[in-house]
Amino acid sequence: MGLAISVGPSSDQPEEFAALSAAIAAEDVLWHAPEGVGAPPEHAYSGGFPYSWLSLLRRAYVYVLEDRKLTPAPADGSADHEDDYDLVMTETMMLSSHLLCHADDAGYYVPVDFADPLYLPEEQGIAGAGMVGSSQRLLAELDGLADVLGAIDPDDERFAAELWAWRELRAACRASIAGGHAIVFH
Repeated sequence: MGLAISVGPSSDQPEEFAALSAAIAAEDVLWHAPEGVGAPPEHAYSGGFPYSWLSLLRRAYVYVLEDRKLTPAPADGSADHEDDYDLVMTETMMLSSHLLCHADDAGYYVPVDFADPLYLPEEQGIAGAGMVGSSQRLLAELDGLADVLGAIDPDDERFAAELWAWRELRAACRASIAGGHAIVFH
């Protein structure tokens, strides 16, 4: 099982998107899903990857933030693995990163540029524990990884997961921003 990501119109989500629009409007973020079901292919996206790859991408992001040399992720259970987990959690607790502060398996990024991720009250019933990110800010954070991940040989299997997740999320951000649709994690 893994993370599925989609961008684009869906006829089975109008109530979900209406609730999302109302919830984020209460936080002064204005967005409404574009009308209609048809969209040019460049404004739609569908993809995904294993949940663990998102964790590896988040680790890479924190390494870049901390100005550390990106090394292959350690095997689970090692002391280095615990150190990496603590490093990512410390940065996540700053509550400012759109990549880090988002549920792994549900939720939204909307194509509106706002500074910090939104944390909506649970009673709003928004998927992903009410965490909503900005597609523009997520793209900026991913672009901050471009020099490091772009310099990796595409055949270097040690970073294949990070590269795949990075490319998938960047493609979703570009489609979201171009078409005005939310990125949906499901």
